[in-house]
Amino acid sequence: MRIHGKIVVTAACFGVFLLFYFLRGSYTAEDPLSKVAVEEGVEEDNKSFPSPSELTRNVAAKFAKKGSAGVDGGLEKPPRVRAKSKSIAKGGRNESKLRSNVARTAAKHGEAGEIMHLAVVACGNRLDETLAMVKSALLFSFKKIRVHIFAEDLLAPQFKQQLNQWPRSATARFQYTLYPITFSVGNADEWKKLFKPCAAQRLFLPVILKDVDSLLYVDTDVLFLRPMDDIWSLFKSFNSTQLAAMAPEHEVPKIGWYSRFARHPFYGVTGVNSGVMLMNLTRIRSTVFKNSMISTGLSWEDLLHPLYQKYKNHITWGDQDLLNIIFHDNPECLFIFSCQWNYRPDHCMYGSNCKDAEKEGVSILHGNRGVYHDDKQPAFKVVYDAIREFPFEDNLFQSLFYPIQTKFLDTVNTLCGRIPQVFLKQIEKTMRRAFEDKVVHHVRSHK
Repeated sequence: MRIHGKIVVTAACFGVFLLFYFLRGSYTAEDPLSKVAVEEGVEEDNKSFPSPSELTRNVAAKFAKKGSAGVDGGLEKPPRVRAKSKSIAKGGRNESKLRSNVARTAAKHGEAGEIMHLAVVACGNRLDETLAMVKSALLFSFKKIRVHIFAEDLLAPQFKQQLNQWPRSATARFQYTLYPITFSVGNADEWKKLFKPCAAQRLFLPVILKDVDSLLYVDTDVLFLRPMDDIWSLFKSFNSTQLAAMAPEHEVPKIGWYSRFARHPFYGVTGVNSGVMLMNLTRIRSTVFKNSMISTGLSWEDLLHPLYQKYKNHITWGDQDLLNIIFHDNPECLFIFSCQWNYRPDHCMYGSNCKDAEKEGVSILHGNRGVYHDDKQPAFKVVYDAIREFPFEDNLFQSLFYPIQTKFLDTVNTLCGRIPQVFLKQIEKTMRRAFEDKVVHHVRSHK
């Protein structure tokens, strides 16, 4: 019995051992549920650190879903793609801006074939003044210039000799034509003596230059301190009735000549100065002008001589007075530009009275009263001498601007020299502009 009990106990222990063995083996064996649980845990960890490709797909899907219900109703792109697109867009804007700047520069400088027409009348001792004027126009302008020089017979060969000696760099940018002094109506000797020698020739430009549409007329004592292109662009500001443009004779009526002394009609309150005059010759030739002689009106050519005959005993400044009478009767035909485009000693010798010149600087200097050749207003003479003596191919800053700036120190105690910024501001700006266009842009284009 005892032996039988021992056998039963031994068998039970062995069975428990076998059961434990098999249970342990089953626990350590690969269990599909445990495998799923472990793999899910690993995948959760991997979801915390997704691969780049998974991140792109996940973010794209997320933003695509979000974008479908966005504020603008559009598809919002992933941040990385969006950032790249912003960069591209910025570059596109810069490129577009560059193209627009180039387009504006091209428009400003005009088409390659566009030519500006400049007319001047020279008689007597006006050779050097005229050459300095043409030089000043060439130094800064961009478009090519066709110069129409009306000169008496003795001056014509001197103009040819001087102009043909200019360097190729200058002559390649302009053409010139010499014309004799001629008057199509009336007595030529009377016209020549009307004011300064031959000055009345300007009145006949629409009749003589039949193939020219528009031009800028200037007196010989005019100097450009900025591109002629800029005043030429004022033609675009004309309305449908305007056919010429000039500056007022004065800014202050109480000290203006016309408002105090004129014995004939004149334009506006102070009259106009004809030393710088834009002329649309096509419109002038086709317009019928109102006048005080014939109620039906007269063409430009038919108007000049009878107008002169009527007022010849009352005019002081010759052809300029006749122009004032014409535009007094036809004010709608005239465009008025600022005094900075025709700056004369009158604008500074009685105190500074050209506000636009104070703000912007002188654009065109008009040295009437003979101030280029005496010591009454040395500020004007400094500019004239510097331009006249400037060698074409020298550096603008070293050989033109700096001498003007230095010599101006000697004029600061004079009536016009006491406001040097008026004379220097625009010419400095123009030289910087010329340097940028002719040097900096040239260098960049060859990189």
